[in-house]
Amino acid sequence: MQAQVDEAPGGDPWAGVDADALARAVRGQAGRPVLGVEDMATYLAEQVADTSHREVVGPLLNGGGPSGVIVRRGRIVASWGDPTRVEMAFSATKSVLSLVAGVAFDDGVMALDEPVYRSVRLPQFADPHGRGITWRHLLDQTSQWEGALWGKPTRVDAQSTREGTESPGGPPGEGWAYNDVRVNLTALALTVLFGRSLPDVLRTRVLDPIGSSSSWSWHGYRASYAELDGGRVPVVSGGAHWGGGLWISALDFARVGHLCLRGGRHADRQVISRRWIDALWTPCRVKPNYGLSWWLNDDRTVWPTAPTTGRCARGNGGSHLLWVDPARDLVISSRWGADVATLIAEVSAAVRPG
Repeated sequence: MQAQVDEAPGGDPWAGVDADALARAVRGQAGRPVLGVEDMATYLAEQVADTSHREVVGPLLNGGGPSGVIVRRGRIVASWGDPTRVEMAFSATKSVLSLVAGVAFDDGVMALDEPVYRSVRLPQFADPHGRGITWRHLLDQTSQWEGALWGKPTRVDAQSTREGTESPGGPPGEGWAYNDVRVNLTALALTVLFGRSLPDVLRTRVLDPIGSSSSWSWHGYRASYAELDGGRVPVVSGGAHWGGGLWISALDFARVGHLCLRGGRHADRQVISRRWIDALWTPCRVKPNYGLSWWLNDDRTVWPTAPTTGRCARGNGGSHLLWVDPARDLVISSRWGADVATLIAEVSAAVRPG
C-alpha cells in the first residue's frame, strides 16, 4: 500500500499526533466487525423494511470484514484489515454522486438553483411539481418528488418517514427526506445531462486524476437505462437498498476524502472547484446538518461525540464512513466496522487541530 494519497507536501503527518492513542483506536475498530456481511443477500434483505419491494434488482458484493485507513496531511498514518479490498459503499455513494454533479457545475452546464427541466428532458420534471425542482433540490434531498423509478416507488423507503421532515408532494425545497429513489432520479438526470455514463465521468474527471486504483466500479439495476441519442446508457444507483451502488476500497475512498479536504485540489491540479466543495458543505435550509449529499457535524447532531469541524459520507448506518476534518487535516475511511462514533472520537482525540 502506498504511504501517501497526495504528491503535494503537507507537512509532518505525525506532528500533533498521539501515536499510541491512534494505534489503540485502530486496534479497537479492527475488532468491531459488522456481523453477517459475508452473506450480502441475507444481510441486505434484513435492512429493507417494506417487504413488498424487498427484491434486489442490482448486483451484490459479499463483505470482507473491517478495513480502513487514516490519512493525515496527505500521508497514511494507520490502517487495518485490507484497505485495498473493494466493498459496497451503500449510501456513501450519494456523496460521490454529488462530486460528479460538481463536474457539470464546473463545466458550466448546470446551475444549482436552475430548474432541472431546463437542461434535461425527462417526464419526471414535466408536470408543475417537477418543473419546480432544481438541481439543488435533487442534491440536498428536498425535491419532495413522488413517483416510481426502476420499479421502486418513493413511498417504500422507510428512511423518508423515519428521518424526514417531508410532506410528500409538497413544494420542492420545503421538506427533506433521505430517499434512495429520489437519489436515483438525480443519477438519471445527471446521466441525461452528461449524455454518457456517470462511471465514465467519475473515472476520467475525478478518480484517475487523483491516482485512484482501477479496482472500483459503479452499478445500477437490471432495468436502469437512459435512452440517449447514442443508444441505451446504464444509469447507476445512488445507494444499495436494492443492490448496486459504488464499490470502492477504503484506500481509494480516502483519496476522495482528501481531495475534498484540499478544496478539490490534488497535487498541482484543481480537479473540482473549491466553489463546489464549499457548496457541498453548505447547510441545507430545512436540514442544517446536511449539505449537498454530505453530512455536516456543525451542531453535533450527526456524531455527538465527534468534532464540529467534521463532514462525512456515510452508508449503512455509518458502517461505511468517510470522515473529513479540515481542522485536523484528517481523513478517516472505514468499512464494515461497528461503532464508528467511537472510532471518530478516539482518532480525533489523538490528533490535535492544526
